[in-house]
Amino acid sequence: MNTKKLAGAVLLAGAGFALLAGCGSSSSSSSGSSSTGSKNEITFWNPFVGEDGDNMKKMIDDYNKTDPDFKVKNVSLKETDMYTKIPTVVNSGKNIPDLNIVHAERIKQYKDNDMLISFDESLADFPEIKADNYVPEAWNLGELDGNRYSIPLDIHSWGVYYNKELLDKYLPTALDDNILTFDEISEIGKKSEKDGIRGLGITWAKPNFLSLFAQEGGELTEDGTTPTLDTDATKKAIQLYADMYKEKVTTRDGEDPGQLFLSGKMVLYPEGIWMRNQVKQAPFEWGLTNSPQLTGDLSQTVNWASSHQFVMFKNKARSDEKTKGIMEFLEWVRTNSLEWAKAGQNPATLDLLDNSEYTDMEQSIFVTTPEQQATLKIFDYKYNGYVAEYLDAHALDVIFGKMTTDDFAAGMQKEVADKVAKDRSGK
Repeated sequence: MNTKKLAGAVLLAGAGFALLAGCGSSSSSSSGSSSTGSKNEITFWNPFVGEDGDNMKKMIDDYNKTDPDFKVKNVSLKETDMYTKIPTVVNSGKNIPDLNIVHAERIKQYKDNDMLISFDESLADFPEIKADNYVPEAWNLGELDGNRYSIPLDIHSWGVYYNKELLDKYLPTALDDNILTFDEISEIGKKSEKDGIRGLGITWAKPNFLSLFAQEGGELTEDGTTPTLDTDATKKAIQLYADMYKEKVTTRDGEDPGQLFLSGKMVLYPEGIWMRNQVKQAPFEWGLTNSPQLTGDLSQTVNWASSHQFVMFKNKARSDEKTKGIMEFLEWVRTNSLEWAKAGQNPATLDLLDNSEYTDMEQSIFVTTPEQQATLKIFDYKYNGYVAEYLDAHALDVIFGKMTTDDFAAGMQKEVADKVAKDRSGK
């Protein structure tokens, strides 16, 4: 194993660690030991330590009740801890988990660092674990250089929760096409502001920016390595949010969009589908729709997405029999993912589309038709973590008028390029 490559993996693990509010929590601890399991036990590491951890634990308990040859041992770790541990244990060759969940954006890095084994040989005996049975955007990213390095658990995306009563008051026709355009959002915000009601919440910068960045034709990289961030697409995307802030369409600096929405004082709340369990506590009727769009054309709609993916890190101690046991678990998950949907997620398996309990859940809007599935975009740039780190640190400065768009775009290009260069040099 190349030590410099592993060091690079650690660097990236620290960049953009807060990928999801739903699976990263600083207050929860692991469930069980993090060491590898017994001969007939699959040690499964995952970052589900929030409420979704309870759903995953129930899934694993249900699977173990089927009396498989290899039971699954659930090990839930804080996200930052897990991503720090992974290169350490793989490099040492000791205590490597048999199966792991990682975020989609990390798979290219792990593959290039020669840390993963492919599923290709194992899939030969499990013909239903195939592209036709999964949401394409979640399935396709696991295919790298002709080999399959991951199997998707879900595809979680970003949308807009809305207060039905307030939306009907300020623009009742806005969702005739199930898409909120920025022009419609601006109209809603200007009307609601007169009543002391916020129009649109300024929330997590990364998915808000990247969705609009892609709509503007932006690409994070053209060659897979070098960032392309000091562009018109970057400037237009961040400036649009800055303009809405100036026009008082959005929440103000220092306000809490989540609290405003739940208290009925905001119309539109951009957030992840994993926030469903919190939003459903609202004392009013609410809905969920696509992220804000430039046009009302579904074929041009872009919804930021990510995905939890099953991977197997290189591990000499993992037997062929245990690998088969892992595949049996993944096949079971493919047809038994309703519990994961209850966590506010969209399982990647298409098996659930025939289940009315699932299709009645608000987040299913993003996967119930091929056209909606096509709106989902995972930004799997190998160095996406560095982009996220910059956005988290500086995007709100532009929106709140504390930084110019030119400085923002130039700064992002330089910072990401410098970190990529350092990572590639192994220093």
